[in-house]
Amino acid sequence: MTMPERDEPTGALVRPYAVTRGRTRPKLEIALEALVETTVRGRSTGAGRGGSEHQYIAAMCDGGRVQSLAEIAARMQLPLGVARVIVADMATDGLVAVYEPTSLDDESDAVGTELLERVLSGLRRL
Repeated sequence: MTMPERDEPTGALVRPYAVTRGRTRPKLEIALEALVETTVRGRSTGAGRGGSEHQYIAAMCDGGRVQSLAEIAARMQLPLGVARVIVADMATDGLVAVYEPTSLDDESDAVGTELLERVLSGLRRL
């Protein structure tokens, strides 16, 4: 009886990228902290033509349970790049809405920094 080669990849290593058909670049650039929510179309079509990953994301982000891209990747135990490609595909198909973080301009940056310092001070007093 021969032993299998240890150099061969296992299904667990290959599968995430098989889901994206080997693509590593998303159709849309999505930030790590971007929030994802299932749309009405995503609810009504059952996540469209996608596989079980699409259905899982649609269910996870439905009913007011908005999730960040990082949370989706962690909960699905997928590499972040794979989750980003899947979510970008779903957004392109109108199955999910992606809410990107807003950037602070120079005026509001000072206000934001002051607010964060007050929150940090309050936390230290706890």
